[in-house]
Amino acid sequence: MIFKKLLAGVALSLLAVPGFAADAPVAMIVAQGGLGDGSWNDTANAGFEAGIAETGLEGRAIESNDVVAQGEEIMRRAADSNFGLVLSLEYAHGEPMEGLAPDYPDTSWAIFNQVRAGDNIASVLFGEHQGSYLAGVLAAKMTTTEGVEGINPEPILGVIPAVKSPGIDKFVVGFIQGAKSVNPDIEVKVGYAESFGDPTKGEQMANAMFEGGADIVYHVAGGTGLGVIAAAEASGHYAIGVDTNQDGLAPGHVLTSMVKRVDVATEELIKAYAADKFPGGETLKFGLPENGVGLTEMEFTKDIIPAEYLEAVEAAKAGIIAGDIEVWDVSSQGYPDFYN
Repeated sequence: MIFKKLLAGVALSLLAVPGFAADAPVAMIVAQGGLGDGSWNDTANAGFEAGIAETGLEGRAIESNDVVAQGEEIMRRAADSNFGLVLSLEYAHGEPMEGLAPDYPDTSWAIFNQVRAGDNIASVLFGEHQGSYLAGVLAAKMTTTEGVEGINPEPILGVIPAVKSPGIDKFVVGFIQGAKSVNPDIEVKVGYAESFGDPTKGEQMANAMFEGGADIVYHVAGGTGLGVIAAAEASGHYAIGVDTNQDGLAPGHVLTSMVKRVDVATEELIKAYAADKFPGGETLKFGLPENGVGLTEMEFTKDIIPAEYLEAVEAAKAGIIAGDIEVWDVSSQGYPDFYN
């Protein structure tokens, strides 16, 4: 449905050249939750590995048990170790990166999900709010559908974000806005897990939401979300995955996944750096118009989703791209009145 083309409109795709100029190694700092989260970190790592394979550069993924508190130290150590490009997947690294980048003018830096100033910093934004809006439309349509096993008559949905932050709440608010565009009276339960790496807690929280009347729960919680998916499968209800295609983790019980092409963004940044065309000082956008976010093909659930629901999702997508539907962006607009 969504990813039939790979970001054809993104300017970075034009940077591929036969030869590469930069030869200093590249580093990618892994975010909270670590590798193996089946989501944000793993998706980015796939692009990281593809980028270093294509360019022939040496590369290293850096993990830390305290990646937030030690952020500045980790980044300085990477630059001092002569990594020519340092990409950080950790949202909390934005401010310290902006502060230390001037100390390393010959190092290229990249931060995701926010904009930071600096001639040697590339900021990468995704339209998570837009993709989450589509997920909210689909979930709100499905939640009261008669005759579907695991769906009850109550108009109740759930969202389990890992932590409260503008970068994460961008998903949450977009989802709620999409759901309320279908049914203004729908209830959306929100519970913060306070962890990206605790699937047991994710499972417990999802079960509580299912017992409270929700039949579809959207997770924005990295590895914690694996527990949400497990709970959906065990209870016979539904989860919505995030960042990568998680539909196959519990076939038939992951309604869809809201996919972010951080793999493509990461790979293209490495290629641009290798070609001496790194977009320092620029903000790169990967939203719905660029096919940078969207829903999966729903391989395992399409047979239970009425065609008119899928048409409603496509109509919402077209409206967002055309500018007829404005989805609230917490990261740039703050919090709306409808979300407390």
